[in-house]
Amino acid sequence: MNKNRLEAFSDGVIAIIITIMVLEIKIPHTTNLNALLELSPVFLSYAFSFVYIGIYWGNHHHLLHVVKKVSSGIMWANLFLLFWLSLLPFATGWMGENHFAPFTVAVYAVLLNLCGIAYTILQRTIVSCHEFRPRMKDAMKKQTYKGLLSMVGYSAAFGFSFINPIISVVLFVVVAVVWLIPDKNIEKAYTSEQ
Repeated sequence: MNKNRLEAFSDGVIAIIITIMVLEIKIPHTTNLNALLELSPVFLSYAFSFVYIGIYWGNHHHLLHVVKKVSSGIMWANLFLLFWLSLLPFATGWMGENHFAPFTVAVYAVLLNLCGIAYTILQRTIVSCHEFRPRMKDAMKKQTYKGLLSMVGYSAAFGFSFINPIISVVLFVVVAVVWLIPDKNIEKAYTSEQ
């Protein structure tokens, strides 16, 4: 399979995920400010998930930049990532509709952790299917450390969701900030190997 086809398929799935999430925001039947304020938890959960999907989309693009050949392992690892990402609209809607209730925040944290694990599996599968020079291996290793840090953050968010869900939300923001800008080390290493 051509890597462009894999990337186009992934982009399409991610676009559908975002579309499903925004369709979950119901239009108010009244025209006052209170109707919008009642939607604020739903919109906030949507904003979190939109940012996370955007982060995965950007980092996925940078990660696939180094792929020279697509193996069946890479295809399955990519599908595994897309599977967990496709559950974000459900967790997003549930958390927002229930005003960040502890159990819904815990489920969201678990889902984000599973997405992070799936991304790490995709990354490791790509590394195992390619012969990379030392600079590229170092760049991939740096991204793995960010992934481990994220999983620690999501696990802590899970625990705090039952104590104080606001702390979990803060942890979601912290992890998002860590990943907000795609890692340029992979791009630089790829360019230097050409």
